[in-house]
Amino acid sequence: MNSILNWFLMILPFALWGTSMTAMTPLVSTAGPDLVASLRLFPAGVLVLITTYLLKRDLKIYMCDLKWFLVFTVIDATFFQLFLTYGISKTGAGLGSVLIDSQPLLVALLARVIFGNLINPIGWLGLLFGLGGIIFLGVPKELLQNWWLMSDKNITDIPLNIGELWMLGASLAMALGTILIRFTCTKSDPVAITGWHMVFGSFPLIIKHCLQTNFELAPDWSIYDWGLMSFASILGGALAYGLFFYFANNKEITGFSTLAFLTPIFALLTGGVYLNERLTIIQWIGVVFVLISVFLVSKRKSLWEISNTNTNI
Repeated sequence: MNSILNWFLMILPFALWGTSMTAMTPLVSTAGPDLVASLRLFPAGVLVLITTYLLKRDLKIYMCDLKWFLVFTVIDATFFQLFLTYGISKTGAGLGSVLIDSQPLLVALLARVIFGNLINPIGWLGLLFGLGGIIFLGVPKELLQNWWLMSDKNITDIPLNIGELWMLGASLAMALGTILIRFTCTKSDPVAITGWHMVFGSFPLIIKHCLQTNFELAPDWSIYDWGLMSFASILGGALAYGLFFYFANNKEITGFSTLAFLTPIFALLTGGVYLNERLTIIQWIGVVFVLISVFLVSKRKSLWEISNTNTNI
């Protein structure tokens, strides 16, 4: 039972992130990326800090962690949310989520170099499947046809979506944040750090929005819109980030981060139902590749042991 609950809690952040992408998509078009990003970060950070206090965990950021905390805050909170919301406005929830969640590939490489995390051949195969899934899902159809010599269109004539570049930037920021949490929490509590970095990370976004809109901080939203924002902030922000950075600081980082490949599945399901977003056949092939990738990387140790046993026999 504990094992099932543990897996549920590990997968929950990615499910909440996927559905939050769908929730935020219509809000960005009416209130702007900067405000939506700040409204997701600030209330969620405050809620995490209140929860940390009620649980009697240590709220203090220790001096030995302060330097890395500042770097972590700028990259994982400010830059990530900024790139995310700008990307959503151009790509949509499903495709945008897929592009963001190429980050496990970056995390695996960084963790191998920095922490020495082992990636056996099964793990590398899984990461290649993940990369293939991202390519099938995120690369324009015309470009794929050009690669496979199925189109005579010049590459320079193929339009590239700027939103996809924003999402890839968000992916890089998230990957760096996943690694940086280890350096930021040498003494400080990871849940408290999560809350503080969301609060302080929202300040540049609030300032940027105020300077661009003459301090218009109250978007013209319906009760339903505020409900979507609350979901994205409380569940997709406070709960999801609290769980994510807790596990990222305590679990084997390569295998755990690969669960992020599941996020697009939830985004695609909810995006299809509520936003009428649809994928092509090629993109559905990408979804299958992503699921294979998650299975191979998460089970790489046991699968490698089985393959070695069969070889010895």
